[in-house]
Amino acid sequence: MTGLTADTLALLIAATLNAGTVLALASLGLLLNERAGVVNLGAEGMMLVAAIAGYAACVHTGSDVLAFMAGAGAGAAMAALFGVLVIWLNTNQYATGLALSLFGGGLSAFAGISYTQQRLSDRPHFDIPWLADVPFIGPAFFKHHPLVYVTILLALGLTWMLNRSRSGLVLRAVGESPESAHALGYPVRQIRFLAVLAGGALCGLAGAYISLVYTPLWVDGLVAGKGWIALALTTFATWRPVRVLLGAYLFGGVTMLQFQLQGQGVQIPSQWLAMLPYLATIVVLVLISRHPMWIRINMPTSLGKPFHPDA
Repeated sequence: MTGLTADTLALLIAATLNAGTVLALASLGLLLNERAGVVNLGAEGMMLVAAIAGYAACVHTGSDVLAFMAGAGAGAAMAALFGVLVIWLNTNQYATGLALSLFGGGLSAFAGISYTQQRLSDRPHFDIPWLADVPFIGPAFFKHHPLVYVTILLALGLTWMLNRSRSGLVLRAVGESPESAHALGYPVRQIRFLAVLAGGALCGLAGAYISLVYTPLWVDGLVAGKGWIALALTTFATWRPVRVLLGAYLFGGVTMLQFQLQGQGVQIPSQWLAMLPYLATIVVLVLISRHPMWIRINMPTSLGKPFHPDA
């Protein structure tokens, strides 16, 4: 086994940012849902449908922009279906989210049959001028897809919105006490529905990023549990965007570490290495569950609770 060189470390950092972007986008979308008081367990299904939608759009149009729009639209459409069921028809949020995840898995498998053998055109490479040429720092931080940097800005923007803007404070009020928000004249159901749509679009972007950038191909089950990790990450980060971003990079780093260890010739069965991201998720959830008061303090009060307006 060889030592970890500077070049190898730079590549590991770059791969961590790449993998973390998927989790960060999906988790930020779920955070918007949960800040409004809605739990959506359908992230895996939304990401799968968005992944095949984005991939198919790229195959037929050759445009990454249209492909990402298709992915975001597919995620938002799946979220709209979920929103109508849980917000207006008052179905159980947990059961509906699980059903959405199963539905998305089946729909993506059916729609993607003819795309398994399809290949995308050569993927574009992105370099930030001058900065990309700096030794170590350039390969590690400045040769990424633009969505990597947009995700960082999105996390910072959501932090500002939730804490400083009127719309963010209203969203939080709906998540904390929808009855009080309704009494003040705010359309609680519409606000929740918009939050669900925005969250679905972000999950859609995450799904499209997987099939277009992270692993530019389509196979059944491509998302491989990342939607469930994103759900856990939202709780792990105590519903705060910057913590979501840092947690996503942590989990992304664990995911990439397995490949690094395999490349270094570590004599550990590949199945054990593949378990690392999910083992890390379980460990984090166990640690969090040891301090339930910490969760209750940060969790939106009306999370998972339906709202029935009087009029």
